[in-house]
Amino acid sequence: MNEDVLEVAYLPPPILPSPQFPDSYESYRGQGTPLIIDNGATTLRFGFCTSGSPKSGPNIISKYKDRKTNKPLVLFGDAIDTEPGARNQAKTPWEGDILLNFDALENALDYAFIQLGIDTPNVDHPVMMAERLSSNLHSRALTSELMFELYTVPSLVYCVDSIMSFYHNNKPHGQFTADGLVISFNTASTSVIPILNGRGILSNAKRIPWGSSQVTEYLLRLIQLKYPTFPTRVTSSQANWMLQNFCEFSSDYPTLLRSLSNPVTLSRSGKIIQFPFSQSPVDEKTEEEQARLAERRKEQGKRLQEMAAKARIEKLEAKEKDLREMLELRDRKAQIDELEYSDMLHAEGFENDGALDFAIKKLEASLKKSKKKDGDEEPVSLTVMSVPDTHTLHQDEPANFPLVDVPDTELDEDQLKEKRKQKLLKAGWEARMKVRSEKQREKEEREADERREAEGRERDPAAWAAGLRKNQEAIINRIKDRARRKAALSDRKSAAAQARMKKIASLANDERVPKKRRKGNGDDMFGANDADWAIYRKINTAEQSSDEEEELQQLQMIEQKLLSHDPTFTIEDTHAYISTKRSALISAFKPVYDEGDPAVGKTRIHLNTERWRVCETWFSPSMAGVDSAGIGEVVQNILAAFSVAERARLAQAVFLTGGPSQLPGLAAKMESTLRPILSPEDPLRIVKALDPSTDSWRGMAGFAQTDEFARVGVTKAEYDEWGGERIKKWWGGNWNMAAQVPVWTQLGCSLDTK
Repeated sequence: MNEDVLEVAYLPPPILPSPQFPDSYESYRGQGTPLIIDNGATTLRFGFCTSGSPKSGPNIISKYKDRKTNKPLVLFGDAIDTEPGARNQAKTPWEGDILLNFDALENALDYAFIQLGIDTPNVDHPVMMAERLSSNLHSRALTSELMFELYTVPSLVYCVDSIMSFYHNNKPHGQFTADGLVISFNTASTSVIPILNGRGILSNAKRIPWGSSQVTEYLLRLIQLKYPTFPTRVTSSQANWMLQNFCEFSSDYPTLLRSLSNPVTLSRSGKIIQFPFSQSPVDEKTEEEQARLAERRKEQGKRLQEMAAKARIEKLEAKEKDLREMLELRDRKAQIDELEYSDMLHAEGFENDGALDFAIKKLEASLKKSKKKDGDEEPVSLTVMSVPDTHTLHQDEPANFPLVDVPDTELDEDQLKEKRKQKLLKAGWEARMKVRSEKQREKEEREADERREAEGRERDPAAWAAGLRKNQEAIINRIKDRARRKAALSDRKSAAAQARMKKIASLANDERVPKKRRKGNGDDMFGANDADWAIYRKINTAEQSSDEEEELQQLQMIEQKLLSHDPTFTIEDTHAYISTKRSALISAFKPVYDEGDPAVGKTRIHLNTERWRVCETWFSPSMAGVDSAGIGEVVQNILAAFSVAERARLAQAVFLTGGPSQLPGLAAKMESTLRPILSPEDPLRIVKALDPSTDSWRGMAGFAQTDEFARVGVTKAEYDEWGGERIKKWWGGNWNMAAQVPVWTQLGCSLDTK
């Protein structure tokens, strides 16, 4: 892997939280300054509305018992990391996008009030609290009960966080009358809210059940699938760090994927994340030791080559011996009667003459192929049947065996010996003639096939090329099937691996062995003939069979013909090129480190296609298995409910807020998504929040300092009279001002129409 192309990023070390001390409360005592609380799913932001910036902390609580003092502790935010084991018992007030854990919310509010220095029994400050679009009414009622009953706040106002972020970025000097389409990327959801004349049209607002937490988990699953044997555990917080620092949107995702099909482009687009690892000890050797080791490896390699050559020779000699025995068995047919010859065939494991001839032919072909690999082109029968005697015939000498047809009763002892030699020579000569005739016949058939193929190519080139392409595709598919089978057999839990074990078990229990495959002691000689090796190849995936070699040779021949005669068939269409490109693409997708310390390569994560894939899920949640519309489809449905003039007003300020809105490429992605669904004359302007982490709190703080703030809050007296379901209509809350219909119309609730 070339590390000069890509820069290696290291995981940030864990930072222990610094101690935080409560602020002074004296300047706010008895002033009734509004208190702003942005109860986010990941971060709690709080502070007085006159403060320049809010105080904040991770919105997470852990009730933990100290082992030393055996006293229960309540840890909030970053303090959880100071105690080992506290993280396992942590929980947040939110379950997804719903506020459910009110004991955690109570602890979080206690922490906020303590940090603000409030030391009075009651919180004598009006409170403005943010909530999600279309928040659960029951959760809101319990929150109101907590604020009024436990903390005795004088008044309470709820607002939609994304609307207040839009309010802050438009900075009204008087009445708020801005228009726009607010797209808020939250932790567990994404909401789209149209705003006209400073009023949220919540009857047309939509919420997608897909947020940054789901995207983070999706990225984590992709990493786990890509690196199933990663030595360390990748946490959700680490995946979130990768999402914020390395992931981005693509304005044209399909085009990007096509460009990443090039291994060079894919390699250059990656990001390397180095996880902590332990450096393996380096064993430094002198030059003499290295030379000695190299010489030893060379000798070992030479010894292995000699052993392999010896094994090949022994195997070849064994095959030649088997062939001689089979030929002698066939020659004895003329010397004995038919019944005795049949018994001999069955004793040797052959059913009839045809089975014997087939075995001889197959063994001769195997010997010829083995010798051809070793560089020996000499015909098999000549070497096998030669007899070291002065009467040995040359291949081209005529056949002359005068004693073969003479009866044994007319010959003396020397002539009988000579007759036996001539019979062997005759058998060898006949075998040579048979091989020669078969070669001539194969040559004629091959020439006839070539002539027919040439005639078909000249008559219809398109059909000829289509037929060869079909054969090429069939062979490639068989090669792929074998590769998939080998991959399946590597998994011991797969069906193929279990079937393989069943075959092995059945072979081990099989006692029906022919006599030829038994020694004198009755041992099983499984593997003594070629039929056993067909079974062996099914259970052994490491050895390549002769069928695979023949198919590869046939594939090369077909592709060579297509390259020579088909102008549409190029090198890029060959199996070798496709395999090489695929291997290069896999290597670029997940590089393998062969040099240096292996611990370094094993603790690295390469992000390439995942960088854009996880962000694309906001526009296509179905990629992650979520049955929901994407942002583009939701915006299109929302704009369809407005008139042409209103659509133009909404499109001129598409406001993006929330943490993920700062990811690179989002503005261009929104431009390419929304432009096709708008009229050509409609203006389109994409606006990002100045600071999405605090804009909502700052918008709430700015509104709390206006005269309108006092009119939209529910007072303690109204709560005592009407209960926690009390709702007041106003432009920043979960109440539709235009249609006069609440977002939760299915729930019975009291309405303040004042």
